[in-house]
Amino acid sequence: MNKQAKTKYGIHSLLENRWSPRSFRDISIEKEKLQRIFEAASWSPSCFNEQPWRFIVGEKGNETYNKILEGLVEFNKKWAVNAPVLIVSLAKKYFSKNYKENFHFLYDTGQAVAHLTFQASYEGLYVHQMAGFNFETIKNNFDIPDEFYIVTVIAVGYIGSPDLLDDKLKESENSERVRKELSEIFFKEKFGLSWE
Repeated sequence: MNKQAKTKYGIHSLLENRWSPRSFRDISIEKEKLQRIFEAASWSPSCFNEQPWRFIVGEKGNETYNKILEGLVEFNKKWAVNAPVLIVSLAKKYFSKNYKENFHFLYDTGQAVAHLTFQASYEGLYVHQMAGFNFETIKNNFDIPDEFYIVTVIAVGYIGSPDLLDDKLKESENSERVRKELSEIFFKEKFGLSWE
């Protein structure tokens, strides 16, 4: 069920074994665990300490959850409905102190979600981030101000069996995890020349 990985250079197991399942057990997450993963996100670094991230949290059974689920594309709805928590991540486009454009708002929010993700891994939870949502539906469902950009929808929960999914999704769930070689993404001297 869990795609255990063996990295080339032996990185931390929380990073090594992180992946984005689509199969979640239909059980709630303890409030204390949610508080810790949210606090982890809040301690992420950001440009000028702006902390541009905001999160809308839906727990299964409440109206917020239903409104987030409504905003997902059909493909994501069919599996995300089993996740006990759905979160919308938002990023503020401008600096609060002078209202100038913050060119790092997406980068900083991504870091906050990464912090949330790894604390979740530590707590025994799994995270699946989604770009497959209807921007206007989410914006309208939550009256999101124009100064905020909707970045992702995030499913969080305890991992479930691939057997809970249809055949196509089950195949994806069981497929091998693949990453580019370091030589393809880390360079020296000029673009494309491998650091190694």
